[in-house]
Amino acid sequence: MTKALGACAAAAAIALTIPNSAYAANGFLVIDGVAHRNPSGCFPLGDFVPPVVANRTDAVAEVWSGPDCTGHVDWLIYAGETYRPNGSCSVFVL
Repeated sequence: MTKALGACAAAAAIALTIPNSAYAANGFLVIDGVAHRNPSGCFPLGDFVPPVVANRTDAVAEVWSGPDCTGHVDWLIYAGETYRPNGSCSVFVL
């Protein structure tokens, strides 16, 4: 019982020390020339054919086939990469 309580207390302490920035990427996600600072969540792709997404964050951006990050992941844009999604509708960054 004591070990279980100790493990729970340690987990709670770790969870409380994680900064809020852990829930968002640090840097900029640039979609069709518009920079989104410290992005988090789903972003629609613009009307440009094809759109241009530059990942200037410390996270991986997922390119989704459908709007509102639905469907399936078409491509992963790693930190520092630029990609021109063709036919994809949205980008997700955590």
